[in-house]
Amino acid sequence: MISKEVFEKYQRAGKIVAHVRDEMKRIVHEDMPIADVCERAEDLIVRLGGKPAFPCNVSVNEVAAHYSSPPSDKTRIPEGSVVKIDIGVHLDGYIADTAATVCFNREFEGLVLAAEDALARAVKVIRPDLSISQFGSELEKVIRNKGFKPVSNLTGHQVERYLLHTGKSLPNVHHISLGKIRSGEIYAIEPFVTLSDAAGRVENRPDAYIFRLVKQRPLKMPESRGLLKHIVKNFGTLPFSERWLRTYINKDWYKAAFSELLSTKCLMSYPVFIEASGKPVSQAEHTVLVDEKDVVVLT
Repeated sequence: MISKEVFEKYQRAGKIVAHVRDEMKRIVHEDMPIADVCERAEDLIVRLGGKPAFPCNVSVNEVAAHYSSPPSDKTRIPEGSVVKIDIGVHLDGYIADTAATVCFNREFEGLVLAAEDALARAVKVIRPDLSISQFGSELEKVIRNKGFKPVSNLTGHQVERYLLHTGKSLPNVHHISLGKIRSGEIYAIEPFVTLSDAAGRVENRPDAYIFRLVKQRPLKMPESRGLLKHIVKNFGTLPFSERWLRTYINKDWYKAAFSELLSTKCLMSYPVFIEASGKPVSQAEHTVLVDEKDVVVLT
């Protein structure tokens, strides 16, 4: 089991991120620059005493996940869109992760509700010794009974200190697995839902705007070594955005240095995920602690 001190850090991170999530749901609007959404969320996290656990994701319509504004992003929230806002906060590496969908099109309000209902069901059924297979079945049943389709290759994930995705995954569909939920584990539960006639899976788009340190390796350029040192010091093993490298991105050598970090696999990138048939996707997410007797919703 986790200690009282660690639990309190998770709780504080959860309260911060829940506040930011609710605030962003209130202020996001059509034609708003996506960069403004990202930066307002990230700035509010810091003002409230936390640190972003990853760049704010603002994924629109068929984009399911991993869109966060790059430097100088000019894109805006389209009219009539389905907007997923995914936010994480950490305190001393203890992460709380949450997401909500804002819908500007009445046609897709049921899509949003299906993700929220699946999340509510997940929180109700998750418990120690529950099989991961049964967990996925429960979510899929809720989503299909609402007339929608779960996204089969996006999952919830176990969370540990300074590790956003680790250990076990929690599927949104029936999935044959021998794994079980255990007491003391922290999970980010996140149903992704699309239309009944959609492919129900995501594919990688060629672009990527979120990155993470993988391993420190020998580098040719001294500028690359300096940039890597900055990344290690400030982000460690957590994902980051190039927007967070403002003191470097206007340097003449920056592009070559960042490219060397990617080509040598010091860094990995997270590709933007899109629904394979181009249909809109909704998302809802909470981070929970599975205790011996209770499930504590942290967000």
